[in-house]
Amino acid sequence: MERTLVLIKPDGVERNLSGEIIKRLEMRGLKITALKLLLVTDELARKHYDVHHGKSFYEGLIKYITSGPVIAMVLEGPNAIKAVRQTMGATNPVEAAPGTIRHDFGILTSRNLTHASDSPENAEIEISNWFTPEEVFEWERIHENFFTGLN
Repeated sequence: MERTLVLIKPDGVERNLSGEIIKRLEMRGLKITALKLLLVTDELARKHYDVHHGKSFYEGLIKYITSGPVIAMVLEGPNAIKAVRQTMGATNPVEAAPGTIRHDFGILTSRNLTHASDSPENAEIEISNWFTPEEVFEWERIHENFFTGLN
C-alpha cells in the first residue's frame, strides 16, 4: 500500500481548515497512519525544503513554514500520492481545478494550505524526516477491502 506525507501548513491551521482538509482526504478512502501538530524547527524546515536551497524564495519558505503550527500526517491507500495531489489541486490556487482544496480555500501560491509528497521516493524521505518509525502505525479498518478493492 502506498504512503505519502501531507502537511497542513500554518495558513491552513490558522484559518481553521484542518478538519475540512482531513475530511476531504479521508473521503477519498485514504487512511491516516500518523498525525501530529508541531512547531517546525528551522533545521527541519531547511531539510524539508532543501531542494529549493539557493532559489530566491527559499528563505521565505523557511520563514512561512516555521511561522505557526503545522499538522503533519502520513496517509496510506492505493495510489495515495496521486489521490492526495488530485484532491489538493495545483500549487497555484488560481490554476487549481474547482472542487480541490487549493481552489476552494487557497489564496496565494505562497500560502496554498498544504504540501504533499510528489513521488514514492520523496514520500519515503519526507516521512522519515517528519516521523520516527514508532510514530507511523500499521492498522486495518474493519471494511478495508471496501476502500482498496482487494479481497
